[in-house]
Amino acid sequence: MKWFKRSASKQPSTFEEMVIDLKQSIDFVSYENKASEQPYRLIYFASLIDPEQLHRDVLPVIKDCRKKTLEELKGLIPIENIEISSKLSLIQERLLEGYVAIQFSKGSSVLLVNISLRKSRDLSAPEIEFSVMGPKEGLIEDLNTNMNLIRRRIPHPKLRMKEITIGSITKTKVVVAFIEGIASEQNINTVMQRLEDLDFDVVMDSSFIGQMLEDNSFSVFPQMIDTERTDRITGHLNFGAFVILTEGSSNALIGPINFGQLLVSFEDYYLGWNLASFFRVIRMVAILASIIATPLYVAVLTYHYELFPSKLLATLISSRSDIPFAPVIEVFFLEVTIDLLREAGARMPSKVGQTLGIVGGIVIGTAAVEASLTSNILLILVALSALASFTTPVYRMTNTIRFLRYPLIVFAQFLGLIGVAFFGLFVLTHLIKLTSFGSPYLAPLYPPRVKDWYDSFFRMPYVLQKNRPQFFRGNNQRRFQDKKKQRKHALDFDEQ
Repeated sequence: MKWFKRSASKQPSTFEEMVIDLKQSIDFVSYENKASEQPYRLIYFASLIDPEQLHRDVLPVIKDCRKKTLEELKGLIPIENIEISSKLSLIQERLLEGYVAIQFSKGSSVLLVNISLRKSRDLSAPEIEFSVMGPKEGLIEDLNTNMNLIRRRIPHPKLRMKEITIGSITKTKVVVAFIEGIASEQNINTVMQRLEDLDFDVVMDSSFIGQMLEDNSFSVFPQMIDTERTDRITGHLNFGAFVILTEGSSNALIGPINFGQLLVSFEDYYLGWNLASFFRVIRMVAILASIIATPLYVAVLTYHYELFPSKLLATLISSRSDIPFAPVIEVFFLEVTIDLLREAGARMPSKVGQTLGIVGGIVIGTAAVEASLTSNILLILVALSALASFTTPVYRMTNTIRFLRYPLIVFAQFLGLIGVAFFGLFVLTHLIKLTSFGSPYLAPLYPPRVKDWYDSFFRMPYVLQKNRPQFFRGNNQRRFQDKKKQRKHALDFDEQ
C-alpha cells in the first residue's frame, strides 16, 4: 500500500485545492452541512483546536444564524480573535495556528475563529538554577504564560514586548521584552535586526536563537545568559537589558552580558551585601582553581618538581611509585572518567543519576588507586575540581570550564608552567576582543568603569547602587534619587 503521495511543489491556487492538499493529514477535518437553512462548511485541524470551545461558542451561533453574512456572524461569536479573509496563504497559516475556518456556500471568503488548544505543564520551581532563598517560580514552555509571569512582576506601562516569527517550517514565535526609556535603543535595534535577518528552517528552542545571534559564534564563552528564573529576568530588565522568549522553550535569553554576570547567582541579592560579596569571591576562586588545578599538577610533576617542598615531594613520590603512566595520561584518565559519570548521570532518571554519580565515583576512584592506575593525591585534586566547577550559577559557563581544562592540560604537558601562562594569555586576549551585542565582554575591568564595580565582582549595599550599570548603555541611568535622612533622636524616658 502506498502511504506517501507525492504532491506538486507549487502552492494550491484555489480553496478546494488547499482543502484537498490538507486532507492528506489524518487530523484535518472538513465538515459540510447542507441540510441547514444556510449551508456552511467547517475546516480545522482537530489536534490544534479546543473541541469544548467549538461546541460551546461556535456551533450554536452558526446553527441559529439564518441568512446572515460573515460580517454579521463575526459580531455574534463571543471570541476575541476573529478575522475575515479570502487569502489562501493567510487561511492556511491560521488553520495551522489552531483557527477554525467557517465558509458559507458560494462564498470566496471565510471567517477565521481562534479556538486553539493550549496544553502546557504547571508552573514549577527552577530545576537548573535552584536556590534556597528567593521565589520558586520558573518559566515553562508556553509563551503566553511566560509573558504573564514577567508582566505580573513588572506592572509598568513602558514594558514592551515585540513579537517576530522565525523558522520557515516551525513558524516559532519569538518575543523580545524590554523597558522603554531604560533599555538602550541601539541594543534593541540590533537584536531586532538580527532576528529579522535570521533565515533558518527549524527553531526548536531558545538555544538555537542564542547561537545564531551571538557576536562570535566560534567562542566557547556564552555571550547571552540562559535562564529559567523570573527574578533574574526582571532584574536584568530593570538594569536595561533585553530578554528573548521563545515559544516551546522554558529558558529565556538575556543580553547583552559581561563575564562578571556569568559568575553572579541571583540569590546574592537576597543576602546581606557582605555575605553576598564573600560568596562571589569564593565562587571566582573555585572556578579558577577548577580550571588550573590538574594542569598545574601535570606541569609541576613533569618539569618543575623542584617547586614542591621536600616533605610534600616525598609524599608525591610515594603515591606515584607504582604508577606506570606519565602524569598527563593519569590526569586524562580521571578527567574523562569524571565527565563520563556526569553525562551518564544527566541522561538517566534523577534518582538513578544521583546514585550513579556518587557510587560510581567512589567505586571507580577507589579501584583506580588500588590498581595503581592513578595516585590518591590526583584523585583528590580531580574531585575538588569537579566540585568547584558546579559553583558556577550559569550552566553554559560550567560546560565552558569543563572544555577549557583539556587544552590547558595539553599545553602544560608540552611547555610546563610556560604553557599554562601562554594559554592564559591566549584566553585573556580572546576575552578582551570578545563582545556581547557590541558591548565589551570584560567590562567593567576592561574598559575600566569604577562605578560598575559596586555590583560586579563584589556587591555593595543597595544605598550605594544609585545608578544602573553603565555596561547596558541605558537611557535612564538613575535608579533612585538621593534623600538626606534626618535622624530624629528620641528622648529618654527620664527626659520626657
